[in-house]
Amino acid sequence: MAALNAQIFIGNIIHSKSRDELEVLENGYIIVVGSKILAIGLEPTLNDAKARLSLGNKAPVTTLSKSQLLIPGFVDTHLHAPQYPNCGLGYDKHLMDWLNTYTYPLESKYSDLELSRRVFKALVKKTLDYGTTTACYFGTLFNESCNILVDTVVDQGQRALIGKVNMTKGAPDNYLEIPVKSLENTREFVKYVQSKKSNLVKPIITPRFALSVDLDMMKELSLLAKCENLHLQTHISENKEEVELVQEQYGMHYANVYDEANLLTQKTILAHGIYLVEDELKLIARRGTSIAHCPDSNLCLKSGACNVRQLWDYGISVGLGTDISGGTLPSVVTIMRLCLYSSIHFSFHIKNYQPLNYEEVFYLGTLGGAEALSLQKEIGNFEVNKDFDALIIDLDTETGLDYLLPCTPRELLQKFIYCGDDRNIINVYVAGRLVK
Repeated sequence: MAALNAQIFIGNIIHSKSRDELEVLENGYIIVVGSKILAIGLEPTLNDAKARLSLGNKAPVTTLSKSQLLIPGFVDTHLHAPQYPNCGLGYDKHLMDWLNTYTYPLESKYSDLELSRRVFKALVKKTLDYGTTTACYFGTLFNESCNILVDTVVDQGQRALIGKVNMTKGAPDNYLEIPVKSLENTREFVKYVQSKKSNLVKPIITPRFALSVDLDMMKELSLLAKCENLHLQTHISENKEEVELVQEQYGMHYANVYDEANLLTQKTILAHGIYLVEDELKLIARRGTSIAHCPDSNLCLKSGACNVRQLWDYGISVGLGTDISGGTLPSVVTIMRLCLYSSIHFSFHIKNYQPLNYEEVFYLGTLGGAEALSLQKEIGNFEVNKDFDALIIDLDTETGLDYLLPCTPRELLQKFIYCGDDRNIINVYVAGRLVK
């Protein structure tokens, strides 16, 4: 019976075993049964693995060409679903002006459920086309709209954390809730997601940022997250003006505000973290909280550059976020590239600074993202008993870059990170299911 639900992949396989270890299996194999990886190794041992798993010769086999790689699916740790129509707009402004001029006016339109359906259907398809098998979404203020996002993600087979945004101040009146209603709506949204009984889609508590909700509200949300054992997401230290406003309003550092509200947990992901001071970095590390690095939006909105090596030096887990529409595309491979460029920037100003390399940003976009979302036991690489979230990429396609000379598997990966896009992503699998 297992053979009826099994798949075998043969070819060049690359994944990160850790931040410092990239494993390359030339002529390797992976055996998947249902959603799970049950064996991985080099092709000469394949028959032994098949016999051990009683597969016989009935399981379908996918054999990769020499220009193809099997890699883990990408993890996007931070993106705003309703902002997708605004990609490419408003980058002449800085964060706070951009929010008020472009973002809040757009997000307030999502009481229109037809708009929600149209945008979210397009966005989820596009993220899957770009190889994002796991996405951490900010939704809108409106429950019905967020429910549509949940349904869309479930229908298209993506793995996701989805949050109903909490905002009780700091935005136009037509895009605010009163605190008691915001909490009630959040509880209802959590129940809605849980009612789907999906192994792939989970709710995440989502206070927008410290200027959007007060301390009491944040404490109530953290209590809800604790009681339901939920993830948390918000923003931190993205922009200098924002940091100054938080300090002025609360009389303490940004991270301390969240700590006072019990929002810093091992299941919390904070977007950006550009201007964290040493005490904040130590605090975030102690709490086991992670950072979503979003180099595209950091550059487009002229917010600054996040020093990933510094975060690592303090023991903080880091993933990558496209942060659309602060970022331009829901493409993690593009973010890998911009992460490299942003890191090179620091080498011009910090003596003996070692910029990130392509192997490290590949880790950030796969296993690093899984670790940042506390999902590393389920996804992120090709360990036995993890879910099979995977991409087949091909550098020799009819469109896109020209593949003129043979490359080693490592060269294929490097070329893809620097030059590739969705046209090079041939197949996308989530929990063993082909979704592209």
